[in-house]
Amino acid sequence: MNDFLFQASVFLAAAVITVPIASRMGLGSVLGYLIAGLIIGPGLGLVAHTEDLRHFAEFGVVMMLFIIGLELEPRALWDMRHRLIGMGGLQITLTMVAVMLGCIWMGYAWQTSLAIGMTIALSSTAIVLQTLNEKGLMQTNGGRSAFSVLLTQDIAVIPMLIVFPLLAVVPTVAANPDGSIRRAIDNGAVHAADDHASMSLVAGLEGWQAAGVTLGIIAAIIIAGVYGARPLFRYIHGSRLPEMFTAVALLIVLGIAFLMNLVGLSPALGTFLAGVVLANSEFRHELESDIEPFKGLLLGLFFITVGAGIDVERLMAEPLLMLGLAVAVIVVKGAVLYILARAFGLRKRGQWLFTLGLAQAGEFGFVLVSFGVAQKVFPEVLASRLLLVVALSMLITPLLFLIFDQLRARLEAAQEHREADVIDEEGPVIIAGIGRFGQVVNRLVMSSGFRTVVLDRDMETIQLMRRFGYKGFFGDPTRPELLHAAGLGSARVLVAALDDHKSTTKLVAYARRVRPDLHIVARARDRNHVYALYQAGADDIVREMFDSSLRAGRYVLENVGMSDYEAAIAEETFYHHDRHTVRELAKLWNPTVPAAENEAYIDRARELEKELETALFTALEERGKKDVA
Repeated sequence: MNDFLFQASVFLAAAVITVPIASRMGLGSVLGYLIAGLIIGPGLGLVAHTEDLRHFAEFGVVMMLFIIGLELEPRALWDMRHRLIGMGGLQITLTMVAVMLGCIWMGYAWQTSLAIGMTIALSSTAIVLQTLNEKGLMQTNGGRSAFSVLLTQDIAVIPMLIVFPLLAVVPTVAANPDGSIRRAIDNGAVHAADDHASMSLVAGLEGWQAAGVTLGIIAAIIIAGVYGARPLFRYIHGSRLPEMFTAVALLIVLGIAFLMNLVGLSPALGTFLAGVVLANSEFRHELESDIEPFKGLLLGLFFITVGAGIDVERLMAEPLLMLGLAVAVIVVKGAVLYILARAFGLRKRGQWLFTLGLAQAGEFGFVLVSFGVAQKVFPEVLASRLLLVVALSMLITPLLFLIFDQLRARLEAAQEHREADVIDEEGPVIIAGIGRFGQVVNRLVMSSGFRTVVLDRDMETIQLMRRFGYKGFFGDPTRPELLHAAGLGSARVLVAALDDHKSTTKLVAYARRVRPDLHIVARARDRNHVYALYQAGADDIVREMFDSSLRAGRYVLENVGMSDYEAAIAEETFYHHDRHTVRELAKLWNPTVPAAENEAYIDRARELEKELETALFTALEERGKKDVA
């Protein structure tokens, strides 16, 4: 018990100390966890024998796939089929062949070379998905492509485990006295096989029988998810005990992982499938919130065990060889990934995210190497080197994402310095920025019969607009020469809708200075930005979330007792009072003093809030008097 408490304290303390530091330095949480493992393992020697703990921590990967499945509806999964089969299948095949040929050239038998190729072809689901989510890259084209390949790799582990025993490079069969054939494996392997068989539904079955049992288990999971989930959750909901939802969520994940193990399938794949089945359930968000804390802790523990399990002694004994092999793995996989990214039409940023994100070996490599040793596919020395190469490539991965951040910044900078389009049109309305906000404004104005001139600094957005039949010009709208080429001198309205709030303020200030009579409509990020735009000279300032939030508030009032008309009166009163409040507070706003430290601003804000309550009460009271009259 004391040993357990000591180990738990060491792991948690290492995470609490190193991960926040790594995050603040911009290195990401994954690298922080890996560094923590290096410190408490090879560094200080506080933990040892991390292999068993790593198997437990891999449930973090299982839970992560379950949550991803919850966020992915079956139709979305079907839409990914071309990436799953084409991009994922080609990545595994080409990487496997390239590594296999390299190993044969180095003198290994073709069987061993093929097994090494399978091991290296797999990437780290845990590190890649965690980092993509942290950086907000999961929904990008490159992020979705990376996820598709990772899912294909998880599926490919199953046939790899089937093929591995056939690749043994030492005799694995012997003749019995009666002339029959038996496997010539050691006693440890026999006992391990017996233990596995005692907890397996497919051990000893013919191929077609095992396939039938496996398909039956998968079908049972799908049917239970479709028809049994809602009654189960309603039953649990009736207990009014929140902890029961957590217990059910854990039971689903652990139970399905256990069933997958019984038929020799990947637990992560099974829980992902269950998550997809439950994606349309009204209890989806409850399940996600219950699993999320466990997922985060177990994933962190998994990364720590990877760092703690690095064989530093072998690394010190063969530093150039080990580091060279890890870099070679990244280069070979990166080359294959980059070719596929270009072949499947990913754009520049997507190409580099896809290439650098998946260039490492993965946690399933530990599984395959260990299994390969048991099946006499890998000798002990080779297995030790492979494990170290896999761990080193995973350790390097966060650095590859930092390289991607630098490349993305350079690509964006290069795009900004790209020569702007020649603007050959003028119109009464200039729209600067054609993101989510500017698109709606542009469509409304054009559909009402007025011409617009659209400017944006994102070339991909401009090209996308043109595909849908809308004309736009590439260039930085804050550059004076572009504004004048677009007709700033004769335009009636300028819409400043840039994503960058500083650029929007700069644009408004310049336009007001050269055209005092121009009507300027500006997009504001928040209230502080409203004040800045007010001082810069904008006529109409629209906060991004204000109108939609106000409408949502009206819906709330309509469903808590107010009539539709009373809710509309409250909404209108709030709207006009908020505009008055912004104008009043803008006079007291000081950009050099935080609002929380501006006493005059705080006092006036409190006064105006009391005035709002009075205004709402008065408006509703007057409405009541009219109804009585």
